[in-house]
Amino acid sequence: MSCASFYNSTFEGEINLSLKIAVLSGKGGTGKTTISTNLAKVLSKNRKVLLLDADVEEPNDHLFYNITFEKEKSVNIFIPKVNKETCTLCGLCAKECQFGAINVFEKGVFVFQHLCHGCGVCSEICVLNAIDEVSKSIGQIKFGTSNFFDFGMGLMNIGEPSGVRIVRELKKYISNDYDVTIIDAPPGTSCPVVEVLQNVDFAILVTESSPFGLHDLKLAVSLVREMGIAFGVVINRYDPSFFELEEYIKSEDISLLMKIEFDKNIAKWYSQGFLIVDKSEELYKNFEVLFENIIEVLK
Repeated sequence: MSCASFYNSTFEGEINLSLKIAVLSGKGGTGKTTISTNLAKVLSKNRKVLLLDADVEEPNDHLFYNITFEKEKSVNIFIPKVNKETCTLCGLCAKECQFGAINVFEKGVFVFQHLCHGCGVCSEICVLNAIDEVSKSIGQIKFGTSNFFDFGMGLMNIGEPSGVRIVRELKKYISNDYDVTIIDAPPGTSCPVVEVLQNVDFAILVTESSPFGLHDLKLAVSLVREMGIAFGVVINRYDPSFFELEEYIKSEDISLLMKIEFDKNIAKWYSQGFLIVDKSEELYKNFEVLFENIIEVLK
């Protein structure tokens, strides 16, 4: 369901539509996992929730729950294999490869497998059909359940250049059977993040009270605005002395969804593997309000 569908709704009473929420940030370490895992727990009290960890280079949402994994699937791409007897070393394949994954030398063609994105351009462009494609695993996806919600995660193999295909496969588990789907995105604003944002209804941008947090928040804001996605900001490790952050949010007319105080207890609970909503009734209520604020923005 698109954002437009939500804008045309009245939201009277409880939501009975399938809402897809992405949690992202311009930089790593701001608290995406904290928001994703705790929001999923709070919403699962009276909704059917799916939590997807799409931070495929370093997924960690599963560390906060006892997940029973029931399905596991390899994610593969097709990489080129050159027939030396047919190839004339014309160099057209190397010229058209935008990733520099295939190179033509005097003695033959060499494929740098870890640079290959599996786009298939080289095999399509070869007029002599000298390039075949062979399957290669770039990672895996796993799907299971916790005591509170369904859960999926992707894990990219070390050394692979891009996790877009893994994110794409992971998102195939999204369905209208769930009241809310929460997708924990990779850090930054790169291609895997763009893939996460495809067809979501709302984006939570998590930032922190620091110059780096502000700088990278601006990048994330530019991205979601360019993609036309409704969004709001959560400030983690909130420090009122860094007033530039809130000034920017106000000047850009951005919805401030929630502030999480810079609290040593929160850091302690997190480091011990606890959900902060299980340790603080106030924080539990704050996450309930967070979801209410999301609905207000979507109105």
